[in-house]
Amino acid sequence: MSAERYTLSVAVFILLRQDNEICMLKRSGTGWMDGYYSLPAGGLEDGETLSMAAARELKEETGVSIAPEKLQHAHTLHVRTEGRSWIGHFFTGNTWTGKPRLAEPDKHSEIIWKHLTRLPEETVPYVRQAIEEIN
Repeated sequence: MSAERYTLSVAVFILLRQDNEICMLKRSGTGWMDGYYSLPAGGLEDGETLSMAAARELKEETGVSIAPEKLQHAHTLHVRTEGRSWIGHFFTGNTWTGKPRLAEPDKHSEIIWKHLTRLPEETVPYVRQAIEEIN
């Protein structure tokens, strides 16, 4: 008798850092946690490494480019939201090309830089938890 393996979806999050500030996006038009701030993030796609997915998501959401090898894995978080369980991998990046902008205005309404210890009150709770653990 073989056991069925438990499977989880995988997400990546990027703390784009300038000194003690990070780039955050305000969610909008998604139907989930709209009005709350999060990090550039998204799901791992077939054939990608975690750092490749993080670099791709950063480019898609902010327009900036970073080499996957320039990202440092900083934290892993097991999350349960809306009845499903998933794993989030958080990366930090300090060196990139381009100026962060709202590259997906259908999903985000604002891009801001916030001090690591002064996050907006309306920060997605598990994102806040991970940032506090990293900091």
